[in-house]
Amino acid sequence: MKKLSIPVVILTIAFVFTGSVFAAEFSADMISKAQGEKLQSKIYMKKNKIRLETKGEEAYSILRTDKNVAWMVFPKDKAYMEMVPKGPQVQGEKLRGEVSRKYLGSETIDGRPTKKYEVTLKDADISDKAYQWVATDLNYPIKISAVDGSWSTEYKNIKVGAQPDSLFELPAGYEKMAMPGMPGIAPGSGKVPGKKGKK
Repeated sequence: MKKLSIPVVILTIAFVFTGSVFAAEFSADMISKAQGEKLQSKIYMKKNKIRLETKGEEAYSILRTDKNVAWMVFPKDKAYMEMVPKGPQVQGEKLRGEVSRKYLGSETIDGRPTKKYEVTLKDADISDKAYQWVATDLNYPIKISAVDGSWSTEYKNIKVGAQPDSLFELPAGYEKMAMPGMPGIAPGSGKVPGKKGKK
């Protein structure tokens, strides 16, 4: 599998960040598809906390909406990068850039009852539409896809239950790495990824 760049991983994180404060505690497989490629991840959810482990990646992510911070952790280097999203991140089932939504009816996704919506999104001069399925028992969106089918993200094998707090904490002794500057994210400080020297 082709390695994903840090910006791509952050875009994946953006989806799971939205609505996390309303979610029940559970773990699930997360399948994302776009441009003929498939990304498989394991996600762990706890109120205000998310852990995302992507297959084929050397790093995993921890998101803490209670602290308004996200960490990308590199076990091999015993290091991490810190990201501070700018602006409000928790919006319930509402998506970023959403301007309207229309209820389309109920459907069963991965064995769970959901409410299906058609959502209109707008970013600058670009408009798009997506379908969103919100699980009624979790009060959380477990699937989203472009109306034209060009991309999608879906949770499968959802297992509801308490998640250990340790999953959502930084490992002891890990060193902070420098965070590349990207739109909407405040860069961190520390050593540069892949470099052994101190900052």
